[in-house]
Amino acid sequence: MLFHAPKLPAEISIRHLNARVNEQRKKVAQMTASKLELLQLSQQLSKEARARKKNNEKVYVLDFKGDTAASAVESLREEITLILATAEAGRDRVVVRLESPGGMVHGYGLAAAQLVRLREAGFHLTICVDKVAASGGYMMACIANHIISAPFAVVGSIGVVAQVPNFNRLLKEHNIDFELYTAGEYKRTVTIFGENTQEGKAKFEQELQQTHALFKHFVEKYRNQLNIEQVATGEHWYGQDALDLKLVDELKTSDEYLLSLLAAHDVYTIETRKKPTLGEKLGLQAAQVADQLVPAVVNKFLHTLSQANSSLVQLRDPKL
Repeated sequence: MLFHAPKLPAEISIRHLNARVNEQRKKVAQMTASKLELLQLSQQLSKEARARKKNNEKVYVLDFKGDTAASAVESLREEITLILATAEAGRDRVVVRLESPGGMVHGYGLAAAQLVRLREAGFHLTICVDKVAASGGYMMACIANHIISAPFAVVGSIGVVAQVPNFNRLLKEHNIDFELYTAGEYKRTVTIFGENTQEGKAKFEQELQQTHALFKHFVEKYRNQLNIEQVATGEHWYGQDALDLKLVDELKTSDEYLLSLLAAHDVYTIETRKKPTLGEKLGLQAAQVADQLVPAVVNKFLHTLSQANSSLVQLRDPKL
């Protein structure tokens, strides 16, 4: 990792997607194609390699799978820092495969800010949504120069929600007092255990509306082609409707899009993964040995037992 030392050891893995796909193409061709077709494939791959070298454009692919806390931002920030330190803005491009239904404001605000770093550095950013980019997920997606959505991906939900249970009446029924002490008029607007006032509820609603206004302003800044009042209702839409509303720019899966880039671009996937500890390595090795050894031992035991049983007098009811 680069700037932030993780609690668990981690490393960044980089794979050349062209090489991986071409290797699979060769394996399939060796099993199914004639010698002439194999030669033609080899010539085609060489031609594509020369075109990529001449084009000299690289595409870096990142993955973001978001939970409520947007915890994947810890990996995203490191991967983006690596790209900013090594890639060339204006020539190289970045693709993010995004999947998130949204979550906490501050978590997704930071995740979106990481993507803004790419835009401000001059990189062309494409975001692919195969399943869902809603609420905080769309806050991230709207930063892209180009948004690609699968036909039935869920997009939008530009809204803010807060759910606060209140146990005050239950406490009163059991004669339990709840005391809350604050300094500052609005230090606590609504509480879980206390009795919420109309003034506190009104202030809490005001804060929600303020957050929603900030959200709308942020989306409008990066996608000014939107009718923000039409789409910022908290609703979500599927691919074709999202395209009609200009929430996305194109309907296509991420696989289809990346495949179209392979002939002319060197495409690299960047992934942050946890390094296995020594104990995990030893456990993995032991598991692999066991997977190989146990079936052989069991089969040998069953064979020996079968031979022994065949030579023994058996005491059993022949009807059973």
